Amino acid sequence: MPSVSEKSISVDLLASQFPVTLPIPTPTTISNLLAIKDVQREEDLLRNPSSFRAWWTAIHTTKEAFNAQLKAERRAEVPDETATLLGPLATPLARHSLQHLTYLYEAAIAQFPGSFKLWKSYLQMRMSYVLGRQVIKKRAGGRKKLPEMKDALEEEKEDLESWEDGLDSVVGWEEWRSLIATYERALMWLPKLPRLWLMYTSVFFHPMCPSLISHTHARRTFDRALRTLPPSLHSRIWVRYLLWAETKGGSTTVSVYRRYLAVDPSVTEHYTSILLSPADSVPRPLEAAKLLLSLARKASRGEYVSPEGKSPYQLLGDFLDIVERFSDEVGFDVDATIESNEANAKADAAASQTDGQPTSMDGQLVRMGGPPVPVGTGAAFDEDEDPLSTRKLNIERIVHKDGLEVYKDQAGRLWTGLATYWIKRGEFDRAISTFEAGIATVLTIRDFTQIFDAYAEFCESLINAMMESLESPEEDDDDENTKETEREMDVKMKEFEALIDRRPFLVNDVLLRRNPNDVQEWEKRVALWGEDDEKVADTYTKALETINPRKATANLHRLYVNFAKFYEEGGSSGSAEPDLDSARKILEKATKINFKAVEDLADIWCEWSEMELRHENYDEAVRVMQRAAAIPKNTKINYHDHSLPVQARLFKSLKLWSFYVDLEESIGTVESTKAVYDKIMDLKIANAQVIVNYAAFLEENQYWEDSFKVYERGTEVFTFPISFEIWNIYLSKFVKRYVRAFVLNCYSSRFVDTFQGGSKLERTRDLFEQALEKCPPKSCKPLFLMYGQLEEDYGLAKRAMSIYERATQVVADEDKFEMYTIYIAKATANYGLPATRPIFERALEVLPDKQTAEMCLRFAALERKLGEIDRARAIYAHASQFCDPRVNPKFWQEWNSFEIETGSEDTFREMLRIKRSVQAQFNTEASYLAAQTLSAKQNGTSEQPSAAQPADPMAAAEQQARGPAFVAAKKTALPRADEASSVPDLAPQQADNADEIHISDEEDL
Repeated sequence: MPSVSEKSISVDLLASQFPVTLPIPTPTTISNLLAIKDVQREEDLLRNPSSFRAWWTAIHTTKEAFNAQLKAERRAEVPDETATLLGPLATPLARHSLQHLTYLYEAAIAQFPGSFKLWKSYLQMRMSYVLGRQVIKKRAGGRKKLPEMKDALEEEKEDLESWEDGLDSVVGWEEWRSLIATYERALMWLPKLPRLWLMYTSVFFHPMCPSLISHTHARRTFDRALRTLPPSLHSRIWVRYLLWAETKGGSTTVSVYRRYLAVDPSVTEHYTSILLSPADSVPRPLEAAKLLLSLARKASRGEYVSPEGKSPYQLLGDFLDIVERFSDEVGFDVDATIESNEANAKADAAASQTDGQPTSMDGQLVRMGGPPVPVGTGAAFDEDEDPLSTRKLNIERIVHKDGLEVYKDQAGRLWTGLATYWIKRGEFDRAISTFEAGIATVLTIRDFTQIFDAYAEFCESLINAMMESLESPEEDDDDENTKETEREMDVKMKEFEALIDRRPFLVNDVLLRRNPNDVQEWEKRVALWGEDDEKVADTYTKALETINPRKATANLHRLYVNFAKFYEEGGSSGSAEPDLDSARKILEKATKINFKAVEDLADIWCEWSEMELRHENYDEAVRVMQRAAAIPKNTKINYHDHSLPVQARLFKSLKLWSFYVDLEESIGTVESTKAVYDKIMDLKIANAQVIVNYAAFLEENQYWEDSFKVYERGTEVFTFPISFEIWNIYLSKFVKRYVRAFVLNCYSSRFVDTFQGGSKLERTRDLFEQALEKCPPKSCKPLFLMYGQLEEDYGLAKRAMSIYERATQVVADEDKFEMYTIYIAKATANYGLPATRPIFERALEVLPDKQTAEMCLRFAALERKLGEIDRARAIYAHASQFCDPRVNPKFWQEWNSFEIETGSEDTFREMLRIKRSVQAQFNTEASYLAAQTLSAKQNGTSEQPSAAQPADPMAAAEQQARGPAFVAAKKTALPRADEASSVPDLAPQQADNADEIHISDEEDL
């Protein structure tokens, strides 16, 4: 095993072979540099020293020859350690090739010192022998022409050169120096070419680059490149410079990035991430926090746009994350925070006092400290944003000023971040006060839930930590410390339980802070206190003092009513004495509140009166309603004029008068009740229900004529359709009144004569005529029926028929069919069937098609009863034009039965012809057919009639004459003599194949 000295000797031996290229190899210094075969090339170059093509051809020919020899050469004889240290120069052939190519390149450059192509090829050759074989990376897609620095850093990091098997920095130190010297000579000739600078700086990223070159010399080289190249090319250098600074870390990274941020602050966010997680140095959270705070403030003022697309609030959130992670390094402690808050409060007070007064004679402020700021910038120097300053930050002030005052909708995250900062510093009392302050100021349930959950989790973790310390005490803990810990844990557990119990109240506080005029939330607040009468009373009082009546939510009056009931019922539990005086004071105060709606004030007065009724103070209840319903001198006030207070419009509240009249009906006299009803009528606020109630009240008290007068007033005030109901009730009451009198007189002829010949019947007729005069067609049908029934009972049948005749002309179209049906029935009962023919004829002229068909069927049935077969057949023929055989099979089935029973072969053929023509007519109307068929299917009427037709003697006769021309009779047909014996056999055949004897509708007759 070789000793250490042998190893060092071997390293020295390897190092003694270098530098290979310094001094520059020539045939005079190295005897075997040229061979016999190179003499011809040398003579050609000496004859044509100014020919670039000759030099370029000679260099490439030589390079290709050496590359072929190097590929063919085997390095098995070279030890692995030597190959690792020497890399591409491990063999003598490689070193000889480097010397030979260096000799050619140097000779060519002596002739063409300003050729970039020659210098680039020369430097790439030298780098391949020193840095090793370059790894070619594959790229997908193209590159942006002028990318942002953030994108440029990412792309450059992916495209950064990498090599394999380079020359060791210790063994080949002289060769590395020679390469650097060559680059310096190239830049002396071509200082303005950025490609040479980029090639030069790529050497510094090599992992085997000597430290003397890759640190100070590299930094100075980057600086020289920035000083030499024009500003338009600086971005290409800065990308490499920043990447190199990131690899070095420490103060180098900080100083380089600070220099670049002075020019372009777009990579500040990237820089802060480097400061928080450096490669080989201590994090700098204070500088990162100040940079992010500065960015958040600039973004909120619109002076900065994040290249990562972050909003100002997200930048502030990143700042809070740093504060939470490095609380001790970034922020003040409690004492320093309190002092800073006091100083800032004094400064703000002084600024508010001197606001508007110039600091200097010309009114311009003079900044005495901080780094230089360009003239005209609006932002003054703030040490909290200066990354060079070592002063820590007042986190509380920053969160309040830059967070809570600006981002009110994100208060939950800001308060929890501030509390977490104090928890990380171990200031638990300050954290608890922060949580409490946050809960007491947030305005949304989301923020409250976020803070409360963090607060509860903190309390649980604190209790768990105490319990763990009690379970596994340390050796130096004595009994007193243990007892103190137990007492403190008991206190914390009580505080935690109290916090959980307070949650409903805290939620209610949040909702009330968001909208202090929310009546429902105040009622929930009252319900939370339960039977605590003192708190309930205080809550009601505070609510009534806080709520603005014009901005309150619905049912503000219920708050006053419930407060009054609270005193009336003796508190929430009912254990106290009822205090009606306090309840009256509350309601009295409520009557002076200008509510949104008049109905709310009316409810207050009604509830007050009801309270008096519950305590049997009937006179007081009436007096309360008299006060509420007092009519002012000027009654020409618009009830819906919201510019007037509700007290001025209260006298027109129907709800108030309705309660007042109900109260008078219950405990007052008839005269007082009539007086209230009359006031309602005079104010013209009565509705139909009030009219009906007033008339019913008078009717109950035997004021018949007065009740009828009320009905008449109602019909004058209201129009149809409202007056229809009043007329309907009025007429029924009027008729019923005298019908009952007629029954009580036991059908005495004297009374009937009196009724018929007296004024009552004429008056009733006049009432009906008045009602029908303005009644619309849609509503007049019930009145006509009632009028006709009156004439039938007490008048003349002729007048009744004339009324029904009028009704068929006046009622709406949808009611005419039913009206004609009633008219026909009445005419049949009074005059007999023949008298209905004119009515049927008029109905067929007026009714729509669908109803005409139905009326025709009835008309035809009438004619059949009267024996008028031809008239009936003509009616069927008239109705056929309205009946599609596929939609209305019932009509055709009935006509078919009619012809079978009463017709002949010719009439039956005519019926079939008409059926085919009608069907063809409807077939041309495709849309009509589709709609009608769908309707018929939905109604279950599209099924075709049964194939079996009713038996008839006519069918049997026709069958004997023409075979299967008509439907065969099964019951009444007489068998022929020659077929008598075959009748038992034919019956089953007819039953099995009944369709064979049907006449086809498509047959050409």
